[in-house]
Amino acid sequence: MAQHDSISPADHRRSWGRILPRLALGSVVSLSLLAFSLCPALGMEHHARKQTAHPVSYAPQPLPWKRIPAHSILLKELRSGRILFEYDVEKRLSPASLTKIMSALIILEKGRLDDLATVSRNAARAPKTHLRLKVGEVFRLGDLLKAMMMVSANDACLAAVEHVGGDEEQFVKLMNAKAVALGLSDTHFSNGCGFDGPDHYSTAEDLATLSEVAMRNAVFRNLVKEEREIITPVSGYRAYVLHNTNRLLGRIPGVVGVKTGFTSKAGRCLIAKVSQNGSDLLLVILNSNRRWNTAKSLIDYGFRLTNTPQ
Repeated sequence: MAQHDSISPADHRRSWGRILPRLALGSVVSLSLLAFSLCPALGMEHHARKQTAHPVSYAPQPLPWKRIPAHSILLKELRSGRILFEYDVEKRLSPASLTKIMSALIILEKGRLDDLATVSRNAARAPKTHLRLKVGEVFRLGDLLKAMMMVSANDACLAAVEHVGGDEEQFVKLMNAKAVALGLSDTHFSNGCGFDGPDHYSTAEDLATLSEVAMRNAVFRNLVKEEREIITPVSGYRAYVLHNTNRLLGRIPGVVGVKTGFTSKAGRCLIAKVSQNGSDLLLVILNSNRRWNTAKSLIDYGFRLTNTPQ
């Protein structure tokens, strides 16, 4: 939270799924009726929207919303690759501290967790959220990584970024090179921690891909599922207690990460991975005033779908 969270063809994203979430409904007829009833409410002409549907044998209880509670949403079942819900997944938005997922990947690739990193004056002055680290304090790189991922501490993030990259500018070049290598064509970073900027953006689709890659790393995977940690500088004079900002951990069975984010521009963001009954859900929510309720509704909906024979 830098203050500063069956695969459909591409043409489907430019149709109904671009404006309305594509829900798995009982039949083509029922989807057509839904489309007819919703189009007037959106101020759209009935003929202006191409309609497509993939009939399934079961229609789950609908989501409890009158309108979409976020600027962008993607819900995916990872084992099958099936998209369960999507809304404006290609829209470029400010990712806030979801940025730190990429930063963590670079740190894990280029740094060593037992490296000693010194907090610079620049890092100590980082805006909220921060731990109020002191200039000259020395931490193990692994502890700074915990602070930036669990509580989104920007001072810890900048200290880690500067240590690995030499300076933030060079580190950001590594981030953008990694984005290109991963095929994140709608993602660009201008800083390492998630502060808003005109050239700092991503999409729900790209962030889902990034999260899948990050969760394959055992260190990253173990880190983002922790609810509480304590870190100390190597001097050991004081301890910093970290409580993970992901409120789903320990409250919804099977939640194993991933990251929260917030800025005034990005709104409240969340990426969550949940594993239950042989299904793995990945959820991306960008700019939602009710991200926790929205997340719970989508997780429940996703498991109702995946636990129903198709």
